[in-house]
Amino acid sequence: MKKILIILLIIGVQSMILGQDARRLLNLRGHWKFSIGDREEWSATDYDDSDWEEIYVPERWEREGFNGYDGFAWYRTKFSGKGLKKDRYHLISLGYIDDVDEVFINGVKVGFSGGFYPDYYTAWNAERVYMIPPEVLNYDGDNQIAVRVYDQGGEGGIYSGAIGILYLDDFYAEDGVFLEGVWKIKTADDQDFADPNYDDSKWQSIMVPSNWKTIGIYDLNDFAWYRKTFTLQPGAKTKDMTLICGKIDDFDEVYVNGQKIGETNDNRRMGASRSYAELRVYNIPNGLLKEGKNVISVRVEDIGDNGGIYEGPVIILPTSEAARVSRRSYWWR
Repeated sequence: MKKILIILLIIGVQSMILGQDARRLLNLRGHWKFSIGDREEWSATDYDDSDWEEIYVPERWEREGFNGYDGFAWYRTKFSGKGLKKDRYHLISLGYIDDVDEVFINGVKVGFSGGFYPDYYTAWNAERVYMIPPEVLNYDGDNQIAVRVYDQGGEGGIYSGAIGILYLDDFYAEDGVFLEGVWKIKTADDQDFADPNYDDSKWQSIMVPSNWKTIGIYDLNDFAWYRKTFTLQPGAKTKDMTLICGKIDDFDEVYVNGQKIGETNDNRRMGASRSYAELRVYNIPNGLLKEGKNVISVRVEDIGDNGGIYEGPVIILPTSEAARVSRRSYWWR
């Protein structure tokens, strides 16, 4: 029953992403490099995959000559960044994958669905659409895609759906920072976690927005911290900015570069509290954001049932635009 619930939660998150005004820019259907097995260095941009097999994407790998194979396998391909739109945000669409995946662009993990062992759960019927952080992309040459897949049984692989690079048609990169995607999470409570210099490299990954049950955290009824590091390029807008941090179940405190910028907590018990339904909209004091590395830390308290940053938008944008975005239940719909 828990695995079924997780699948439904993943589908809900991906359907929110597909609800935006995204347009296809590059078609990536065709032959990709492919190898069974599992090695960490296969995600690297400079790894030599010239002796790998070729496999058509999308298609089940059993139908491409790997009959009866269950286990790990990797896909790799490249695309040129010269046709990308530098003023827009880009996504990668990989259709449907049986069962579990992690996706890397130029060696950086940009998304995942399902759970690898020891906490395996399938996401075979969840559509994969992941945001690509702008700082990851090479706009002047090749970009390397690497996809790690695990199949527990039956047919496996990137088996159907739209395969390509998309862009958001109604949101410009210079307007703000789109923060949805891979974050770090730890189920503990320590004020040091708000420190922008804290080392969270060993924390668990989670997709934001999503319920934390999607990574196997059940019945916590306690605290967890989220962290996200992002980069502002030279010339980026840093004044008169607002963080919209989505909807959080149940209570939160939000920090930017170590400084608390807002909290939501009606101090009511489960059943009476409505904090979980409130969209978090917090102004960022001028001078707090800076060019280069920035860190958002979110302390979340769950008082029962579900928990986490479960619904978007999660975005930093000019304060003048915050009211327009906040009025919509999901800003890109």
